[in-house]
Amino acid sequence: MKFSLFIHMERVSAEDDEKRLYDEMIELCRIADEGGMHAIWTGEHHGMNFTIAPNPLLNLVDLARRTKNVRLGTGTVIAPFWHPIRLAGEAAMADIIMDGRLDLGIARGAYSFEYERIMPGLDAWNAGGRMRELIPAVKALWQGDYSHDGQYWQFPKTTSSPKPLQQPGPPIWVAARDPNSHEFAVANGCNVQVTPLHLGDEEVVSLMERFNAACAAHPEVPRPKIMVLRHTYVADSEADAELAAEEINRFYCYFGAWFKNDRPISQGLIQQLTEDEIAAHPFYSAAAMRRNQIIGEAPEVIERIRSYEALGYDEFSMWLDSGMSFERKKASLERLIRDVMPAFA
Repeated sequence: MKFSLFIHMERVSAEDDEKRLYDEMIELCRIADEGGMHAIWTGEHHGMNFTIAPNPLLNLVDLARRTKNVRLGTGTVIAPFWHPIRLAGEAAMADIIMDGRLDLGIARGAYSFEYERIMPGLDAWNAGGRMRELIPAVKALWQGDYSHDGQYWQFPKTTSSPKPLQQPGPPIWVAARDPNSHEFAVANGCNVQVTPLHLGDEEVVSLMERFNAACAAHPEVPRPKIMVLRHTYVADSEADAELAAEEINRFYCYFGAWFKNDRPISQGLIQQLTEDEIAAHPFYSAAAMRRNQIIGEAPEVIERIRSYEALGYDEFSMWLDSGMSFERKKASLERLIRDVMPAFA
């Protein structure tokens, strides 16, 4: 089992200074690198202070000069917002600058808030179609002299300029949930990223079953890797774990509000949720987060992650976005590195 860090600038108040948030994110990434984690992942989002990440390649190029060993991954770029030629070239340039440490995660996107601002009228079906058309095109552009006549893009013979340092290209990861996405990823030789979000370990099992079914349907393809992304807090006591569950529950209530896209937003910040609204959520609660997310002291965390390893997961990614203070994120990350990861060495 390899361990990685999934992280963004996370702004929940107009009082949060963006430069300070970026510096804190860099410090957490430095700890991950020096602590022996395998990779750092950061995603793409637009117009949302909740998750500030307009172009993950910018962040990763900066991290490449501040870290030594970690792989640096997009978790993820939003396929509909990229032209294949642009993504192939920019990812290849980033791979050169990063000395071949890039992993390219790609997703269809999830927030209607972003769709209606960048590609009005886009729905999940066509977003998924664009992702399925984009990935083979990017791979072909890295090989060169490729022309494309698809549903969403058409262009004459083109070669990615530059070509990536890694050959035949950086590893591509697909964010997958439904069986069709798993099958597409495996059939195209892509690794898979999954997250159970707020659901319990029954969803972690189900996601692996979908992946295994896709692998069985394509025995001609070498088994790709699969990574599970999970909110994780390594506590120093049960009281600390209970506090983390409350904080992560608040994070998910805001996550859900952004996803529903029906709440007033000003200056990139969503209208504050009341305590009554948080308490009345139909399925988010601190108790559910304590049960479903990986929250607890080190022995409990080790046991949970061992169960994921036994299912066949290759990588466990610690989702650090949580609404917590920098100090609490840092303490949890340091405990994961010191008290949990050695059990998997």
